Amino acid sequence: MSALEHPGIRKVAEALPAATAERIVVLPDAVRTAAAAADAVGVQVGAIANSLLFAAVRDGVASPLLVLTSGAHRADTSMIAELVGADAVKRADPEFVREHTGQVIGGVSPVGHPGPIETVVDRALSGYEEIWAAAGHPHAVYPTTFADLVALTGGRVAVVSA
Repeated sequence: MSALEHPGIRKVAEALPAATAERIVVLPDAVRTAAAAADAVGVQVGAIANSLLFAAVRDGVASPLLVLTSGAHRADTSMIAELVGADAVKRADPEFVREHTGQVIGGVSPVGHPGPIETVVDRALSGYEEIWAAAGHPHAVYPTTFADLVALTGGRVAVVSA
């Protein structure tokens, strides 16, 4: 499959700078975990930017919160809730993820969503020269840099795990 044949990948490609979009890789197998993605592209698991969509609950209303965390870390929802001023931060169900990102769990990209999403970027990703992120489909990834990831998402850089 050509990278741009899938609508999710096409939306991500359109949201990326042309030079980055040209580097989208469509893999033969799905890479739904950081470990699988790291194995597929030959990098350390920490260089994988996991795109985790949460429901940030404020005054009883849930809004999407995208946390881009290093594959070597687990996001601490209590820390993240305090960071963003939420009463709670909860894992989003598949319907919530698709509604707010237009993508499926395992392929959620940092970009290419129907609308802006509040984003937090794990400071630990800054330790890698090249970072790999999902490209809107469980078979697709692309390389980027920490600076570009922060700039493209408008994300807030923070420590997201204890």
